Amino acid sequence: MESLWNDQEAATFGTDPLGQRVYTSRLLGRNPALVLHGGGNTSVKTVEKDFFGDEVALCHVKGSGWDLATIERAGFAPVRMSALLKMAELESMTDADMVTQQRAAMTNPDAPAASIEAILHAVLPFRFVDHSHANAIAALTCNADGEARVKECFGDRVIVVPYVMPGFILARTIYEIIKGRDLKAEGIEGMVLLKHGLFTFDDDARRSYELHIEMVTMAETYLASKAGGWSAPTGAAVEDLAGLAALRQAVSRLRGVPVIAKLDASPEAVGYSLAAGVAEFGTRGPLTPDHSIRTKRAPGYLAGDDLEGSLAAYAEAYRAYFERHQKGETMLDPSPRFVIWPGKGVVSFGANVKEAGIVADIAAHTLRTVSLGEAVGGWEPLPEKDIFEIEYWELEQAKLRKGPARKVHEGKVALVTGCAAGIGFAIAESLAEQGAQVIGLDIDKEIPEIMQKIGGIGMVVNLTEDEPVQAAIDAVVRGFGGIDIVVSNAGIFPKNEFLGEMTQNDWDRTILINLTSHQKLMNKTVPFVKKGVDASIIFVGSRNFKAPGPGAAAYSCSKAALTQLCRVASLELAPSKVRVNIVHPDAVFDTKLWTPEALERSAVRYGMTVEEYKTKNLMKVEIKSKDIGNMVAAMASPLFSKVTGAQIPVDGGNDRVI
Repeated sequence: MESLWNDQEAATFGTDPLGQRVYTSRLLGRNPALVLHGGGNTSVKTVEKDFFGDEVALCHVKGSGWDLATIERAGFAPVRMSALLKMAELESMTDADMVTQQRAAMTNPDAPAASIEAILHAVLPFRFVDHSHANAIAALTCNADGEARVKECFGDRVIVVPYVMPGFILARTIYEIIKGRDLKAEGIEGMVLLKHGLFTFDDDARRSYELHIEMVTMAETYLASKAGGWSAPTGAAVEDLAGLAALRQAVSRLRGVPVIAKLDASPEAVGYSLAAGVAEFGTRGPLTPDHSIRTKRAPGYLAGDDLEGSLAAYAEAYRAYFERHQKGETMLDPSPRFVIWPGKGVVSFGANVKEAGIVADIAAHTLRTVSLGEAVGGWEPLPEKDIFEIEYWELEQAKLRKGPARKVHEGKVALVTGCAAGIGFAIAESLAEQGAQVIGLDIDKEIPEIMQKIGGIGMVVNLTEDEPVQAAIDAVVRGFGGIDIVVSNAGIFPKNEFLGEMTQNDWDRTILINLTSHQKLMNKTVPFVKKGVDASIIFVGSRNFKAPGPGAAAYSCSKAALTQLCRVASLELAPSKVRVNIVHPDAVFDTKLWTPEALERSAVRYGMTVEEYKTKNLMKVEIKSKDIGNMVAAMASPLFSKVTGAQIPVDGGNDRVI
């Protein structure tokens, strides 16, 4: 490890203690080998004047929900030192009371809730305190001889603390250990909490941070000396996208909601999945106890080709683990958060893309550290009883419940074609707004930037070409684990030509894009959609299929044939519980196709004003792209869970159709 301290950068955060605290906290947060996704905590002690001008001693401690990598001044909770030190003297205290009293002792009620380690930070007699869950410290201490290793590595520079429950119990333990001692005189510069993490401290921000870097480096060097030239095994993945989609579907069913599956098929992950004994040592426990609320106590291991059987065995083992330790808690879902898949790599699961990414990051660091720990004496994490206490700890569970309510399509993967503008974009936008991970396929070269606007992914694809379409679909499954929603929308509206004047090329091109490209898309997506969650295919048709007009033969015939394709697909896919429906828009004028001049010309032709022309349906309402988008999102939702083969008009009522 190397110090990332930079004098010029540090100066931009201010020279006051809190500014320097923000800076060095971010330096810790930049290194995922130290902290991941909200892990770790830091603090600084100051003396400030309150509203009435009286001086008050404060401990500014990292606030709950903030990430060290991006923390700001507002991310630190200012808590009165007097209250924290009084709490440290108590013989016992409930977690709920601790949180309440910490909140009551804050000088800014709008600040985030203080870290559960606030009391511990307060009792340490140093201005700056840094705490991480460094990988090297985990590999060093998760061993039967962890304490001896720490002493051999650091000597008398650190206090070694046996594992105890975080929060008040840990703070009270440290308080008793250091009470009456002069840590500065003793040369104590840090604490190693066995099977938990590292604390360093100093009255100078830079010194406290660089002590952290120095001590983690010492641990890395110590482990390297014990490893004897060992290196993590590597391997080449055997890709199985159909298996990945089936795995994601099975995990979704077990969890009760759709999940995103993130495959790590790196050489390191594949090597780990094939390592001798990984089924046993790889499932002993998490890298740190904090990770258990994200990853559960242990990952799953997929033995053989029976994915369902392996997951069922995992779920049964989890239920047994819960029953062994529960004291009235409600069991969480028994699905794994990541699995070791021999020869394929490691697959992480999350209720959305963000959560899957967090789990994947933790999994990647876990496999590296566990592999090293096993190689240098044996990986021995906390006993399952201690892990259970963290996994079901009310304070930790509360963190996960603070998020927004689950959206209708959260965890689903939606593929939308022809979505660079107009109806297609509105459909993609509506699905994204309702939580789906949207991937847009379009021939428009701007599609990647267009999809970024809604948090989606855009791929430039000519939907009439087989190989690019297959490559795009494979990339979607590889990236997210499967496909649940397919909206087949791509199409063109050729110039109006009567049959006797139409060129063969115009006819052929219209049929190719408006019909054949949809058939190609079905051919390549259906195998994955069958393995989707609440799977749905929706075609975008047109009023013309029922009420054609003169000069629109190619367009009207292509949409009529597309409707027939939908009907056949619904018959074929119903046994697989895949719904197939079609929406028929009419007179949608808020698209690039309809310029103000074109609208004016059409209105004049009908002897109407533009407003009358836009609402020339039975209900006298304007149909907008977003109306189609919202209807498609609804058709893909549980509202239509028992509807297939349906043709839904969104036209305000057309007398010719009716």
